[in-house]
Amino acid sequence: MPLNPPGSPLFRDHLETKAASWVRPWDGAESADVILLGAPLSKTSISHSGASATPQAMREMFAAVSTYNFDHDIDLATALAICDAGDARVHVTDLARSRAGVKDAVAAVLARSSGALTIVMGGDHSISAPSVEAFKGHVNGTVGLVQLDAHMDLRNLEDGGPSNGTPIRQLLESGTIDGRNVVQVGIHAFANARAYRDVARDAGITQISAREVANTPPADIARRALSVATENADALYVTLDMDVLDQAFAPGVPALVPGGMTSWQLFEMLLVIGGHPKVRALDIVEVDPSQDPRRATVRVAVHAMLTFLTGFARRRGDA
Repeated sequence: MPLNPPGSPLFRDHLETKAASWVRPWDGAESADVILLGAPLSKTSISHSGASATPQAMREMFAAVSTYNFDHDIDLATALAICDAGDARVHVTDLARSRAGVKDAVAAVLARSSGALTIVMGGDHSISAPSVEAFKGHVNGTVGLVQLDAHMDLRNLEDGGPSNGTPIRQLLESGTIDGRNVVQVGIHAFANARAYRDVARDAGITQISAREVANTPPADIARRALSVATENADALYVTLDMDVLDQAFAPGVPALVPGGMTSWQLFEMLLVIGGHPKVRALDIVEVDPSQDPRRATVRVAVHAMLTFLTGFARRRGDA
């Protein structure tokens, strides 16, 4: 019959590959270079957030972007095999069970993916604590952490429990990570408290301010962060909170800040970070599609992921 299947695009260029046709569902056994996993949890946010909708919003955006990076002449569709494992199982009301669901899902993917790079699509930033815990168990060694974020996420646990403001505090107090292997990039004025700066200093965390980012080539910032975070670490986990961007570039984050990074600064950093041989996992968190005009922030998140994967593809090509 002269009909297109339901949901077909109105226009298709047979010479162009969209990310939607590149990413395949994962059966838990197929070999891949990259595995995607959704962590649709935002009930743990200390502010209004619909970040639980982000994994699906990013998947929908895959239909709007191609796999070809013109800047580096790399087509990710031919350079990397990528699969989508689906979403972690979270509970409607039980936040502890939701955290356990994220941890179990990340652990299962890591155990069955034969060393593939893992990308977790959050969710609010609370998902990073169970995700890094699972990563640590899989690595069975020392984990370094690079955090791109306007906030320190070192809030005390007494006032609000394990929220999206506490993942780094949780990881420090549980012994999952050593602060000397943690670098926080993009920490912003008027978005944090002195008490938590002191917590960071006491733990040995390296902090690079948004102001320093604004006045330094982004590749240099990335290389400095990698040097510190990997010096005494066996593997590196990267967590990207999209509110590290200026509010003009990320209008759909729950905690907007002026004067943050530009999209280009973020992309240049992620290109370098994705190319480091110790980097084995990335999460992308804190996008609220319900507050995102024309899916602008979702689109930046997808481009950030693809740029990170460009660095990863270049790394594999060099190897």
